[in-house]
Amino acid sequence: MGLSKTKYCKGVQCPKILWMDASMPEQFDRLVMNEKTLQTGVEVGDLAMSYFGEFSEVPYSEDFNAMLTETQRLLKTGATVITEAAFSYEDDFCLADILRRDQNGFELVEVKSSTGSAFEKPGKVKSIYIHDMAYQAYVLRKCGINLTKISVMLLNRDYVRRGELNLQELFVLVDCTKIVNGLDVENRIAEIKSTASQLTEPTAVIGSRCSSPYECGYKNWCYRSLPVNNVFHIGWGMWGSKKDDVYRSGCVSFDEVLTGGVKLTEKQRRQIMSETDNLPPFIDCDAIRSFLSKIRYPLYFLDMETYMQAVPQWDSLSPYSQIPFQYSIHIQENPHEKTRHLECLCKEGIDPRREIAERLCADIPADVCVMAYNTSFEKARIKELSLLFRDLAKHLMNLHDNMIDLAEPFRTGAYYCREMGGSYSIKSVLPALCPNDPELHYNSLDLVHNGIEAMNAFCDLHTKTPEEIAETRKALLAYCKLDTLAMVKILGKLYTVTWAV
Repeated sequence: MGLSKTKYCKGVQCPKILWMDASMPEQFDRLVMNEKTLQTGVEVGDLAMSYFGEFSEVPYSEDFNAMLTETQRLLKTGATVITEAAFSYEDDFCLADILRRDQNGFELVEVKSSTGSAFEKPGKVKSIYIHDMAYQAYVLRKCGINLTKISVMLLNRDYVRRGELNLQELFVLVDCTKIVNGLDVENRIAEIKSTASQLTEPTAVIGSRCSSPYECGYKNWCYRSLPVNNVFHIGWGMWGSKKDDVYRSGCVSFDEVLTGGVKLTEKQRRQIMSETDNLPPFIDCDAIRSFLSKIRYPLYFLDMETYMQAVPQWDSLSPYSQIPFQYSIHIQENPHEKTRHLECLCKEGIDPRREIAERLCADIPADVCVMAYNTSFEKARIKELSLLFRDLAKHLMNLHDNMIDLAEPFRTGAYYCREMGGSYSIKSVLPALCPNDPELHYNSLDLVHNGIEAMNAFCDLHTKTPEEIAETRKALLAYCKLDTLAMVKILGKLYTVTWAV
């Protein structure tokens, strides 16, 4: 089996992935694929080619030998900067993003679409990036390339666009030569190939490695024999490394976790016992009433949707800034009255921030009570808008300062039921509290079912046909509207359970 840098990195995460790719590809769950992330990587890579000035690109070809031949030609003619340079050693091959000639040899530059800073330390660079560069360095050196420096190029998280895009400020280079040279790639390649070439299915230790650095598409297959309620489903702040430790100790099912001496928080224990003992909902009425006492009417339920640009297209943006493009508002005069609805969805392909800021100020009066779910997100966006548009800052910060977080009773554990599955996200809380309301089913929506899909749908919407634009905008409005309607229903449930006791 020949490796590429992608296959090598898969093998570093778990060599069984390559065996599954070859022997049981039908078990792969394509839902783990994020096409938008892959597209972003290509766009950033294309832009980074110009970082060092003029360059010679090796054209991509299905005939890899043609790329190898062109790479050698460019090396012999003294090309200073070569992009997508192709190399192969004993069936292991790679494409180097940027290969830059210096006085004594070459610098290898691997381009990534994630962010870093101008002061990034090599030890803080993602481990998988180090392995990626180490594999390339191994292949290139076996092909006779003298590498004097090995760097990763990242988007500068501190860059703020002002006018024309400045590539020297947009990207940062981190010298990773020492840490890369310290890795034993040859033996790792041998281990990966040995596992991948087994005749029978290899065993693999499951746990947090199945989701890091990337979500594995074979996770469902490897987890198929676990009980429905197992340690990996425990929420409330039990992180991956702790779950790994508990799993390796032999405590797999919820019953085993309870009886195995595992140290649990009160909320974790409540989640487990709600399942094992089929407990009724836990409701701390005093805590919920205390939360409800903060609410003032009329009440404005607010949900905002945002998208991100790896490479900022407009002024005052940094890489991956959250750009609000849509919101939904449900307004309720008192707990017993029906709501009315307002919404805003900006035009695709233009900077939406000014319109969002103006519309928010027009639709939500000053000094009213504004409710969101996990307010930190909406408050952060509103504060950013206030800093950008000083003429609207007073009103925007008034909205910011009058926000109440509907997630509070669930995050603190004041309300918990087994259907929430250890999560207090609105996507878990809503069906748990309102299971039989047909208008609250996210799965029944068209095209857009969650925030990631909303983000991906809007970011390149301007490139679609008029029919696709109209259909997508309709779906975006329906999704965002459901988010605020969900809040209305959840709050109503909190009133109902406290009145009923």
